Amino acid sequence: MHLGITYDLREEYLALGYSLEATAEFDSIETIDALDKSLVLLGHTTSRIGNIRSLVGELAQGKTWDLVFNISEGMYGFSREAQIPALLDAYAIPYTFSDPLTLTLALHKGMAKRVVRDVGIPTAPFAIVNVLADCDTLTLPYPLFAKPIAEGTGKGITAASRISSCQDLKETCSVLLATYKQPVLVETYLAGREFTVGITGYGALSSVIGSMEIVMRDKADQGVYTYRNKEFCEELVDYRTTADADAQKAEAVALAAWNALGCRDAGRVDIRLDGTGVAHFIEVNPVAGMHPTHSDLPMICSLNKISYTELIERIIKSAAARSALCL
Repeated sequence: MHLGITYDLREEYLALGYSLEATAEFDSIETIDALDKSLVLLGHTTSRIGNIRSLVGELAQGKTWDLVFNISEGMYGFSREAQIPALLDAYAIPYTFSDPLTLTLALHKGMAKRVVRDVGIPTAPFAIVNVLADCDTLTLPYPLFAKPIAEGTGKGITAASRISSCQDLKETCSVLLATYKQPVLVETYLAGREFTVGITGYGALSSVIGSMEIVMRDKADQGVYTYRNKEFCEELVDYRTTADADAQKAEAVALAAWNALGCRDAGRVDIRLDGTGVAHFIEVNPVAGMHPTHSDLPMICSLNKISYTELIERIIKSAAARSALCL
């Protein structure tokens, strides 16, 4: 097949003056090279399209592809991850990963939690702070945890995200509201183990490929998977594979949430246990990072003896099956 590749290249945005944190979810050239190489090894021809502006230009010239491998995160709005899929839908061009509805829902963490809670999947009690005055009406018991409602890669999450008083809550929410220009998700702090679970497929064909526990080293920000911990994970975090009872609980909750939210092809679900050992849904990443050694989903695959190229093949096969494409 002839495959297009859509992505946001981090170095391009840095050159335009965007900060390291603002571009934290975007891709390095190493990721694009590795993805392209695997697609060619699988027998496909490829065209590197780039971001949504580049895609618009190519569509306007009449270009098309059998399938687009989309890892674009977008820059603006709650629907930023859904923008390229929506555009491709308008042109009836198949693509990998979830559709615009799921991508928008998943990015807005409050909406995603409402859906999984409605179908009976455990998720921490929460509230949404739209303006600072909302802090005065919160009735959740401390400690709490606060983060921007529609960011990823730990953006906006610091040691101050774990909150133990009303004053801390107002100070943290004030900073987040001013910095990220979006509501703040405030939820009950979960004190147990944290896992991220890799999943491939869609609907009845979806399955867990493995999970890994996230364990902070001594020099890491403790008790919180912060932006700093994620950016410098090689020095600050241990990722451990395990098949114990807690991991199995995490995987069951993750798969249920994956299907409840309508996710497709491949991605990750973050799970954390409370103090009594109950696994809770934190959030889902339906467009997971694809760096072969730095991103969580390929790391989970590596821990479970699944090569990077095999992961890419599973994604392509899932997307092709959904779209009735012949490989």
